[in-house]
Amino acid sequence: MQFKDVLVDKALKQKLIDLARAGRAAHAQFFLAQPGSHALALAVAYGQYLCCEHPTETDSCGECPSCKQYAKLSHPDLHLYFPNCTTKSVKKDPDSAQLASEFKDFVLKNDFHVEIHDWLSELEGENKQASINTRDCSDILYHNNIRSHQDGYKVYILWCVDRLYHSAAPKLLKTLEEPESKSVFILISEEPDKILNTILSRTQLVKIPRLTDADIAEKLHQTYPEISQEDASDIAILADGDYNKAMRIATDNEDQQLLLQQFEVFFDSVVAFAQKKSLVVVQYEQVQGVFDEVIKQGREYQKQFLQLVLRMLRNILMQNSSNSGLLKVTHQEQSVIAKFQGVLNLKQISSMAELCNKAIYHITRNGNSSLIFTDLYFQLAKCL
Repeated sequence: MQFKDVLVDKALKQKLIDLARAGRAAHAQFFLAQPGSHALALAVAYGQYLCCEHPTETDSCGECPSCKQYAKLSHPDLHLYFPNCTTKSVKKDPDSAQLASEFKDFVLKNDFHVEIHDWLSELEGENKQASINTRDCSDILYHNNIRSHQDGYKVYILWCVDRLYHSAAPKLLKTLEEPESKSVFILISEEPDKILNTILSRTQLVKIPRLTDADIAEKLHQTYPEISQEDASDIAILADGDYNKAMRIATDNEDQQLLLQQFEVFFDSVVAFAQKKSLVVVQYEQVQGVFDEVIKQGREYQKQFLQLVLRMLRNILMQNSSNSGLLKVTHQEQSVIAKFQGVLNLKQISSMAELCNKAIYHITRNGNSSLIFTDLYFQLAKCL
């Protein structure tokens, strides 16, 4: 992966290059990513540049043996760590090393546009609490204590480091503070609040800016030539800086359509129940069917559904306000929102948003999903 192929701010790429050329590459860096950013690609491109045999002022050469190995994620001094769990092939004591081949295939197949939900789906581990565990940390310590294979930099990339198991994290503290010579650690996460301060304090912060609409539109038009410039611009606005979301919209992702249909059934019933309409109108059996389908898809999907509920509630409120021009919705979402015009006020949505966030918290903490969704249904109706 070369810098020229990474979809991030050009100034940030050049800053990392300049630091590497000046011999000032920090030994431990925390890449604070934005949703849908190309953070993992940036980390790999940075590692490739550090190990390149003929780097230029703007990029790695892309032709030397080191660069060719990095292009396949097969460089012996590139160490990747990521959330992992038991799978059909790894029945016990999983770690990143055992799933390295699957992870590399997943990353390359998606051109580094990766999300934790998709990775867990790949593992069929949506209902498992995947983590970077103590075995991964022991592996890091082992490699940090031996010489690099090619007498250059050893690069350690920890993707979704917010899932670093808390009891395992202390094992890395001394290594992050005083690593071996020419060792570079790159920690990546979108959720810094979930990372121990003792870990963050030992890293240099690198903020990855949110992508601009223009950058997303340009990349979409390059990737999907059949999409017009105008449509690409519209999609970029809806994506709100998240390129992964832009791709889902561009490819008419079936999951997104299904989530919207499920929300419509769910909220239709909530409103009808709150207005004390007949059981025929409330159609709670259909809602129960939606809950069953959402729960069956796993915890990450459940959180996606709740996040859609939050966004749609906000948009319903915005539709009723003088700021309706700020709405960022698809045509399908617009038709759903129109059904609920005038239903919500600011006080109600504040309480409802709090309930949704609480439900997301309990889902994350492995709560009983059926009880959580049932309780949310009645609590939302009570708010109305």
